[in-house]
Amino acid sequence: MHCFSRFFVVVLLVAASASASESNHKYQVGDPITLWVNKVGPYHNPQEMYNYYNLPFCKPSEHPTHKWGGLGEVLGGNELIDSQIDIKFQRDVDKGTICTLELDNAKVKQFTDAIDNSYWFELFMDDLPLWGYVGEKDKNDENKHYLFTHKKILVQYNGNQIIHVNLTQESPKLLETGKPIEMTYSVKWSATNVTFAHRFDVYLDYPFFEHQIHWFSVFNSFMMVIFLTGLVSMILMRTLRNDYAKYAREDDDLESLERDVSEESGWKLVHGDVFRPPRNLVLLCSVVGTGAQLALLTLIVILLAIFGTLYIGRGAIITTFIVCYALTSFVSGYVSGGLYSRHGGKSWIKSMILSASLFPFLCFAIGFILNTVAIFYGSLAAIPFGTMVVVFILWAFISFPLALLGTVVGRNWSGAPNNPCRVKTIPRPIPEKKWYLTPSVVSLMGGLLPFGSIFIEMYFVFTSFWNYKVYYVYGFMLLVFVILIIVTICVTIVGTYFLLNAENYHWQWTSFFCAASTSIYVYLYSIYYYFVKTKMSGFFQTSFYFGYTLMFCLGLGMFCGAIGYLGATLFVRRIYRNIKCD
Repeated sequence: MHCFSRFFVVVLLVAASASASESNHKYQVGDPITLWVNKVGPYHNPQEMYNYYNLPFCKPSEHPTHKWGGLGEVLGGNELIDSQIDIKFQRDVDKGTICTLELDNAKVKQFTDAIDNSYWFELFMDDLPLWGYVGEKDKNDENKHYLFTHKKILVQYNGNQIIHVNLTQESPKLLETGKPIEMTYSVKWSATNVTFAHRFDVYLDYPFFEHQIHWFSVFNSFMMVIFLTGLVSMILMRTLRNDYAKYAREDDDLESLERDVSEESGWKLVHGDVFRPPRNLVLLCSVVGTGAQLALLTLIVILLAIFGTLYIGRGAIITTFIVCYALTSFVSGYVSGGLYSRHGGKSWIKSMILSASLFPFLCFAIGFILNTVAIFYGSLAAIPFGTMVVVFILWAFISFPLALLGTVVGRNWSGAPNNPCRVKTIPRPIPEKKWYLTPSVVSLMGGLLPFGSIFIEMYFVFTSFWNYKVYYVYGFMLLVFVILIIVTICVTIVGTYFLLNAENYHWQWTSFFCAASTSIYVYLYSIYYYFVKTKMSGFFQTSFYFGYTLMFCLGLGMFCGAIGYLGATLFVRRIYRNIKCD
């Protein structure tokens, strides 16, 4: 009986320790709370982050515990290490000693350089972030640098859960070689009525993201949609209806029929060439398939972010994006395979491999260059080899096979040629037209209105990614996403119609670039944003900023290009379906 009671007590202790942990965010009075140190770096360069202990802070005496997060957390440059600072739930600490720093010339120089570059650090307690600057300069003498030596931590709790944490840096001490500095901390606990479900609200900048200009931009874009859809409906459909009426008349005399034929011009004259397979068919099918996949992927991630509050977890958005990309690869193969088959393509192996690997390898090429820069600088932005292996496995064993399967299914289910008009054997010569009706000009002009519809949202996205704001208004993003699709389709239809009226039947690539050129304007805007809206500097941050932006714009270009091409395809098939093509 005595043995049984001892066993029962042990089981209760184990259960209690299991129930009081960071995993379920519930603690008992006196339970140890881990303060994790994460990273340190220049405030104005968000990607230039280093391990916290790259600076000569107090290191734990024993081998510290590392907290390894998910795939997205590692790719986001996070490396959490147990600081081993003694903190217990609801136990105040008036003044505790972390360690005593013995400063030599090298350590003083490290801290001095860090203060000159406005270094700040990030800590975590119960998955809540704390931030603080390393030190400060003397306002009267810039050669004097002060190191903050006291960390004042305020923790608010509700019942057995931590709700809010705040860090205040105090007791600045002059950095002098040979002078020891004592690093201390204090912890103050206070109760709050805020519930656990709303503990992350304090990190959300409501006045910034829900500003009146944000609502106005969405309303303005919505009015643009109404205008464009009205333009397409009233002008194009009216013109086409008149053209259809000519072909529908069967009781005209010979003279009127000859007059109609002699006056016939524009898009009707190229009916024998408009469905001719485009140049570089394999590449076109690949980018359209990839763009269709990215469109579906973006919609899924936005919906998951709306209903799953992904912005709360470290790296949750990145992890969701990578996993969803792998799982939606079937769409890329299906769209590209069906399109390739309908145009009579023969190089199936080449088409399948390119569709499955085009976008991932473009991202890999950019990432390889950025990773080399990060390794050279010793930054946390460098992707570990193990993470690379995980990403490669996801692509090789999930994404790639699904893309191949989609190609086969698309070829067999939607690959039968069904063009309304027969393609003539001899290509029709394309007459010279005015400069504004050339494919290059139509393509460049086509991206202006789609960019205008997302311009303001790009500002909020860029600011959240590069200026430490948590983007949480995914409802706005969903509206802008829908508006972008509608505007892109309308603009591409108008551009395609102008091109066909100029008797230029090379509309496939033009329709793609007419929409994809949106990404060119986004990239040009990113250059403006970098030099005007940020204080970033240095080769490291510059390469990462423009490298990440290039990766984003490549995806945006394929996404918009695919939407534009598919919309133009439906339009072209619709207008040639009702004319006499023989």
